[in-house]
Amino acid sequence: MARSRWLVALTGGAAVAATLVLAPTTATAAPVRYESENAVLSQGVVESNHAGFTGSGFVNYNNVSGGYVEYTVTAAQAGTHSLAFRYANGTTANRPVSVTVNGASAVSALAFPVTGAWTTWQTVTTSATLTAGTNKIRVTATGAEGGPNADSLTVDPGSAPVANTPVGINGQLHVCGVKLCNQYNKPIQLRGMSTHGLQWYAQCVKTASLDALANDWGADILRISMYIQEGGYETDPRKYTDMVHNYIEEATKRGMYALVDWHQLTPGDPNHNLARAKTFFTEIAQRHKDKVNIIYDIANEPNETPWSAIKSYAEQLIPVIRAQDANGVVFLGTHGWASFGVSDGRSEQDILNAPVNATNIMYTFHFYAASHHDEYFNALSRTVDRIPVFITEFGTQTSSGDGTNDFAYSQKYLDFLAGKKIGWTNWNFSDDFRSGAVFKTGTCAGNNFSGTSVLKPAGVWIRDRIKSPDDFPTS
Repeated sequence: MARSRWLVALTGGAAVAATLVLAPTTATAAPVRYESENAVLSQGVVESNHAGFTGSGFVNYNNVSGGYVEYTVTAAQAGTHSLAFRYANGTTANRPVSVTVNGASAVSALAFPVTGAWTTWQTVTTSATLTAGTNKIRVTATGAEGGPNADSLTVDPGSAPVANTPVGINGQLHVCGVKLCNQYNKPIQLRGMSTHGLQWYAQCVKTASLDALANDWGADILRISMYIQEGGYETDPRKYTDMVHNYIEEATKRGMYALVDWHQLTPGDPNHNLARAKTFFTEIAQRHKDKVNIIYDIANEPNETPWSAIKSYAEQLIPVIRAQDANGVVFLGTHGWASFGVSDGRSEQDILNAPVNATNIMYTFHFYAASHHDEYFNALSRTVDRIPVFITEFGTQTSSGDGTNDFAYSQKYLDFLAGKKIGWTNWNFSDDFRSGAVFKTGTCAGNNFSGTSVLKPAGVWIRDRIKSPDDFPTS
């Protein structure tokens, strides 16, 4: 697919921090805050000379590697818990730490980016597996400058999926035959939204918008679209990796599946980013392997690249993910901008003749209904009963993500996908000026995302279709 929308320079997007402070909405009990001044310290002191802290003070790490703050935390239940560290970093450099739980490594390198001033407090969120009862969580500075000023640790009571959410019902997904199946081995259809590029529109992915997506729209899945080039991951791997970590946690809290999108586009050969992908997915899979809601999308839209090169890329990267997470489903973009090769003058036969040598994977297909009529629809129709397929991106407009909506042909696609139990995420969850962005321009500056008054016509249309969910069979 010709994708001019990716190449247009965007302006007006707010600058985004490496981490976002987002409030949980689905915990079954209130999170518990542990003040750092009450923790066990090594190579650090309690101070109160910078305003804005909670409790009676904060911990100032000494400027050495190896200093730590150790919190004694009580967990009501065993399992994965969200850990939110409130901190300030008034320097000009990241101050990383390692996190251990009961002496075992939980996070080997957790970044604490600069906050601009010692009186500016922000939150970094990660997760760890806790045992029921008492746990020792130690946060150790790994750099010569020590850690950040540590104000507190807030622990979510547990991340057992809420019963009536998509994740709570379906649990760990897997590929069965050519379908995506739930923990009961029943085919299901997930419906949701894709973010726009995080480097441009992270301001559209925040507490109020995610609450609206999960609760007002009733979405099952959030596609976290992290560009590699075009001002994305390549420019600051630590920043964008941490953003993805946080969005995974926020999707988890709301009972949605988190689709981690390695949004390579230019250059079209995913092998150009193979080393970067190995680094990124190793960390993502290692940290979130105990969650049941993670899906890995390892190549967004390969283009002007033969299927053999994409297959080779996948067969090198999938084992890297499997070494950390043996159960997560992996999605792979197909050639021709995820068109089964149609936009490159090829066809699905390339894939059928040489499928990827891996299990628990699905092949992705993208369409823009105003541009992609019978040739694309017929290729999809010919293929879905032969290999597992997921629609990780589509729009009701042209392939530029703009222009007039073709709701009639869009509905033809969606009716077909519903009949085949093929999941999808729509492009895109932002207030970009183009018609394919669901929110009216300027919406993301505020906190009102529910209802239809803030939506463009495409937003009204897609919200209505997300609100009529799959039945999620359990028996």
